Order: sequence, then C-alpha cells, then structure tokens
Amino acid sequence: MNPLQRPDDLVPETPGSLSLRALWHDGTPAERWRVLGGWTLTVAACLLLGLATVRRGWSGIPLDLGGATAFLTFYPPIPLCLWWTLCFGWRWGALPAWLATFVLALDAGMPPAWAAIFACANPLGFAVMALGYRAVGAARGLRSLRAWLFFLPLCFVAAVFSSAGALLWTFSRHLSAQEQLPIWQGWWLGAFLQSAVFGGALMTLTWPRLSRWIVARPTLFSPPPRGRRAMGLGLLFAIVLAVQAYGLVSLGLGSLQLREALHSGEWARLEEAARVMVSTAWVFFWVFVLIVLFVAQFGYQALARWLRSTEALVTQLAKVNAELEQRSRTDGLTGLANRMATEEGLRALLRTVRRYRTPAALLMLDIDHFKQVNDRHGHAAGDVVIRALARALKDTSRDVDLPGRFGGEEFVVGLAHTDLEGARHFAERLRERIAAAPVEIPGGAPVTYTVSIGVTVMREDDAGIEDSLRRADAAMYRAKQGGRDRVELDAAAPGTATMPGAAGKS
Repeated sequence: MNPLQRPDDLVPETPGSLSLRALWHDGTPAERWRVLGGWTLTVAACLLLGLATVRRGWSGIPLDLGGATAFLTFYPPIPLCLWWTLCFGWRWGALPAWLATFVLALDAGMPPAWAAIFACANPLGFAVMALGYRAVGAARGLRSLRAWLFFLPLCFVAAVFSSAGALLWTFSRHLSAQEQLPIWQGWWLGAFLQSAVFGGALMTLTWPRLSRWIVARPTLFSPPPRGRRAMGLGLLFAIVLAVQAYGLVSLGLGSLQLREALHSGEWARLEEAARVMVSTAWVFFWVFVLIVLFVAQFGYQALARWLRSTEALVTQLAKVNAELEQRSRTDGLTGLANRMATEEGLRALLRTVRRYRTPAALLMLDIDHFKQVNDRHGHAAGDVVIRALARALKDTSRDVDLPGRFGGEEFVVGLAHTDLEGARHFAERLRERIAAAPVEIPGGAPVTYTVSIGVTVMREDDAGIEDSLRRADAAMYRAKQGGRDRVELDAAAPGTATMPGAAGKS
C-alpha cells in the first residue's frame, strides 16, 4: 500500500478489527496507553452521559417543525461508540454502549434481565454499521459526497434497528400508545441525527491521521474480512427488514394513538393525534425516499467493486496463463524454446518455404564428449556448459532465427531467409566462437568444449520437418565420425563440402 495515497483510498484495504491480544503483545507502550486509555475514558464518559440522559429528561423531547411535532432523544454515548466501532471494530464500540445502557436501565428501575436485553439495542445498530462498511469497503473519511451518501442512510438503518430498545423500554414500563410514540420516534431520530452530525464530524476530523496509523501497523489488526458478497446480501436484507419494521411501528403507533383519541371523544386529543399521524406518514415517506437512494448507492458501489475485482482477477488470470504458456514452451535450464515449441517454429518455417519459396536452413548440433564433462567436473558443471552454449546460440542468432534445445546436449537452430552457403558460414562462426570461449565453472577449472554441427536446407518437397531433421542429424553424425569440432553439410545438397575444425581437436 502506498503511504502517500489519500486516507479515503486506504479504507478498502485496511484490516478488520483491532486485536486486543496483538495490541498488548506487539504494540508499543505509547500505542497501548493511547488506545486502552482512550477506550477506558470513553466507557466512563458513556456511563455518566447515559445516566444524565434519564435523570435530566433528554428522552422524547418534542420539537415543533412548522405545525408538525417531532420527538428527539439526546443520548451522547452514541457518536462516541460509533467512532470506536468504525475505527477499531464492533466490539470496541459495542461494549461501552451496552454498559452505559445497562447501567441507566438499572438506575431507572428496570429488572436486570430486561436491562441486559434492553442494553443490546445500540450494539445491534452498530453491528449494522460495521456490516455495511465491511460489505462495501466504503471510505470512512467522509471527504467526498459518495462517502456521505453511503454513511447517512446507513446511520438511519442502524438507528431503526437500535430503536427496538425503545419498544422494550415502553413495554417494560407499561406506557400508553400516546407515550410510546415519542419514546420510539425520539430514539431513532436522535440516534440518526447524533450519528450523522457528531459521529460524522468525529470521523471526518480523526480518520485521515488514524488511517495512516492503521496502514502502518497492520499486524495489530485481524485479517481482512472475507465473504463480502454474503455480507452485502445480509446488509440489503437488514435494510429491507429495517424499512418494514420502521413503517410498521411508526404507522402502527400513530394509528393506535388515533384510535385511542377517537374512543376518548375529545376533539383536542383527536386533532393532536391526527397531526401526529400526518407528520408520521410524511416522515415515513422521506425515510423511504432516503432508503431508496441508499440502496441505489449501495448497489452502485457493490457493482463497481465487483467489476474492479473481476477485472483484476481476469488480468491476473491472463498474466498467469501467459506465464504458464511461456513456461510450457521454454526449456527450464537454458531459457531456449523446448522441443515442442521448436518443432512448432520449424513447421511454421517450412510453411513459409513452401508458400513464398524463400530459403531456410536447419542446424543440428551436439556437444562433443559431453559425458566426459559430467564425469570429470560433475553434473552441475555440465549444466553450466549447456547454459553457456545456449547463450552463444542466442547471441549468434538473429531475431528471426529459432534456436532451441532438442534434448540433453542436443540443440537445433532454424535459420530464416538463409541458403546453404549462409547456413555454412553461420555454423562455422558459431563453432569457432564456442571452441574459443572456455566456460568458467564455480569452484573449478575452466572447461573448454566443442560442438559438432550438421547443416541442411528445408525443401518445398519435404513431407514434414522430420525430413529436414533427419538430414541435419545425419550430417551431424558424419561430423562426429569425422573427428568432431566440425561442420558437415547435407550430403544430398548441391555443392556440399566439409568444414573441418582446428586440427587435433576431438
């Protein structure tokens, strides 16, 4: 990962949750002090602020919105715990949220069993937030419009899920329908606004610096999450469920309040219930619009991510296939074309001879007394000699020529646009170069070696490359019989002559 990238771009590649064990064993003292100390202070602040919410009556505060009444609950632990959830993982934010809600529920007189269940409401909402960002890998720095278009609707979905706690609260305290609606609406609206405004501000201000630390210390975090497709489907299911639950509870509570007003026969109460019902319906409409926009944005990001990953996979697969193709056609020891690739190239060369009537020649060469090289210097030295011969073939050949290893210490060279005389000069030049260049053996004395070369031309009437190979092999065999370190031409070719090497070499 390039550390100079924008922090927003780092997010999809960051690991999972911060590991407490890794932080304790691998983190520096300063890192442990900052993270654990900051988290402890957050827990203490959440406990105090949670108690203040109940004791100071920050729940279900009515707001006049131009004739319509909305209810808002101010619960400061939400943006604090949301920040820990998005930055370090769900457990880091869920635990202080659960503790704060559990303590305030006990302080309000809720039975411990109900309080423990009630305290799970906000952690449930944070789980939706964590699931959303893990499924899509969206930017958490909130420095772009696209990042906000993902963050805001996700905050709403999380708020609706967490507002299940309001239903438990009203049920455990046996509140009437008129009292239930303000508590429930205040819960989800307050959670949404606090997450969007204060939580969004915290992420915008702190994430750029924090993301650089995360990228620099990947060993402190759990491995990146897998199964993004399944998480994405799970998030969409959660969104659909949240919208259905929101509509059911909102309209259900509004209808229940309206029915109670009708039964009471009080006009003022009926008018207030109708106003609440209308405002609830309009809120639901705008919430539905917001969710539709979110699903569209989520679908776009998921599709874009899938396309990017698919393109990367296809590119990688093509690269691997090209490498495998290259390896299947290349001799591993010398880097020359192997026998299969060499034969294919010679067939193409023969087709050119037949179609365009251009000359082409074929050389077959073999290292003289190669067994003695192995016996005297070892097989490793033999490999060094073979590689040296391959380098000589590459350096001597043109780009249009085809040098290849045919097997063992035997090589062939296909020469395009070359007649017999040109092939003779090429072979002699190659032979002299090899004989005059001793091979340096690591840890041993230099090895001088020679080659015997057979030369032929490819003919239009050849049934296949086997005919050309057979003639070149016969010429090479004659070079061996004639004393080695020499060039022999195809005996059937016109103007055939022998090109002996230096006298006395064998």
